[in-house]
Amino acid sequence: MSSGGVSSVHSSRPLAEQAAANIRHPLSLTLLALTFSTGTVDAVSYLGLGHVFTANMTGNVVLLGFGLAGAGGLPIVAPIVSLAAFVVGSGFGGALARRLADRHRTHVGYALGLETALLAGAAIVAAATHPHPSTFAGDATIALMAAAMGIRNATVRRLGVPDLTTTVLTMTLTALAAESTIAGGSGKGTLRRGSAVVAMLAGAVAGALMLRTGLPLPLAFAAALAFATCAAYVGTRRRTPVNAKP
Repeated sequence: MSSGGVSSVHSSRPLAEQAAANIRHPLSLTLLALTFSTGTVDAVSYLGLGHVFTANMTGNVVLLGFGLAGAGGLPIVAPIVSLAAFVVGSGFGGALARRLADRHRTHVGYALGLETALLAGAAIVAAATHPHPSTFAGDATIALMAAAMGIRNATVRRLGVPDLTTTVLTMTLTALAAESTIAGGSGKGTLRRGSAVVAMLAGAVAGALMLRTGLPLPLAFAAALAFATCAAYVGTRRRTPVNAKP
């Protein structure tokens, strides 16, 4: 069996367990970087494109309900566009995960490459059209961002690292509190969970600050971060022996 084939045998659940056990594991660091970018991406869509999320679909469903009820002047079309694009991206990401299930490094590289391309596309559209909420250009930008997040979510779901979903924190916060020593738990995983919360918060702050210059900068930053994360992780996996411990 080739080294790539051997690597694939160790690439799914063992890697997830290693990453969960060590916050400095390359996969953990990769997912934390992507969690940071989630804050940036949702800052762009929510603050810059009219109260819509492109990563947090739970929030989108709720916002769509508010919009359908005519509450607060919230949009209807934008959340639908985001949800639809996210579902399409997730479906594509799931198909990619199944096709490359036995090639971990290739799977992650392709998925993050697609995320980079879609976010870069959103940045280009934003720079060329200066989109506003409830416009075709705005909805196109939302669709590109949401599709990127859908692909990522399907990929991260397949990786299966506990508490590092990169786009939602509800269960992470639940585990952080429920398993804390104050609540009588072991406290195991506190650093990982706390780091995820801080990463998304920091990304949201960074996105909101960059948004003061316009939409292109935070979108270009998110695309660059996805690319850098992809290059760093794939490069690390190439240099790491198959049976190396994290």
